[in-house]
Amino acid sequence: MSTGTYAPKPGAAPVGRMIAAQTALETRMLLRNGEQLLLTVIIPSLLLVLFSAVDIVDTGKGEAVDFLAPGVLALAVMSTAFTGQAIATGFERRYGVLKRLAASPLPRRALMTAKTLAVLVTEVLQIVLLTAIAFGLGWSPHGNPLAVLLLLVLGTAAFSGLGLLMAGTLKAEATLAAANLVFLLLLVGGGVIVPLEKFGAAGDVLALLPISALSDGLRDVLQDGAGMPWADAGILAVWAVLGLGAAARFFRWE
Repeated sequence: MSTGTYAPKPGAAPVGRMIAAQTALETRMLLRNGEQLLLTVIIPSLLLVLFSAVDIVDTGKGEAVDFLAPGVLALAVMSTAFTGQAIATGFERRYGVLKRLAASPLPRRALMTAKTLAVLVTEVLQIVLLTAIAFGLGWSPHGNPLAVLLLLVLGTAAFSGLGLLMAGTLKAEATLAAANLVFLLLLVGGGVIVPLEKFGAAGDVLALLPISALSDGLRDVLQDGAGMPWADAGILAVWAVLGLGAAARFFRWE
C-alpha cells in the first residue's frame, strides 16, 4: 500500500513569508486606528502648518518652517515608534493577542520584527507627507541625506525599545495614560516646537532626552547643513541599547 500524496504540503510557511504577512497586517492596523491616525498624521501636520504660518514661538533667525520641520519629523517618529506602538501592543497583550500569537508558528522574534517593519513603513508615509507639507510652506533643507537616515533609524530604535518596554510591563490602561502623557510632555519640552535655549539651565538636561537628540540632530543637518551630529547620534544609540535591552529582559507576554 503506497503512502498518499497531499497537496499543498501541510506545514508552517517560511519565516520570511510569515514576517511579510504579519507586517502587512500590523501596518493596516496602525493606519486604520483613529487614535493612531491622530497621533501619527494629523497632530504633526497641524503643528507644522500652525506654527509655520503664525508667529507664536520665537524660533530664531530664518524661516520658522526651517526650524520646525526637523522637530516635527522627530515628533512623527516618536508618535509611531513610541506612543502608537506602546498603546497598540499594550492592549494586544491585555486581550491575549500576543499570548495566542506566541503559541502560533510565528516565532516571537518574527513578531517583533514585523512590528518594527510596520513602524518603519508608517514612518516612511509620515515623512513623505510632512516633507511635502514643509516644502509647500517654503522649507529649504540642507545636509547629507545619509546622516538624516541614520538619525531616523537610531531614533526609531530608541523609541521602539521604550514603547515595547512600557507596553510589556504596565497594564494597558496605564500604558495608554502614560504614553499620551509622555507624548505631550516631550512635545513641549523636547525641542520640537520650543528651542531648548528657552528653558535655561534645564535645557542641558532636556538635551539628553531622545526626542531632543533627534530634533537637534535633524536640525543641525537639515537647517544648518552640518555633518553627522555624533553627539546626538550617541545619545540616541544609548537610549536604543537601554530601551531594547530592557524590553527584551522585562517584556511580559501575558
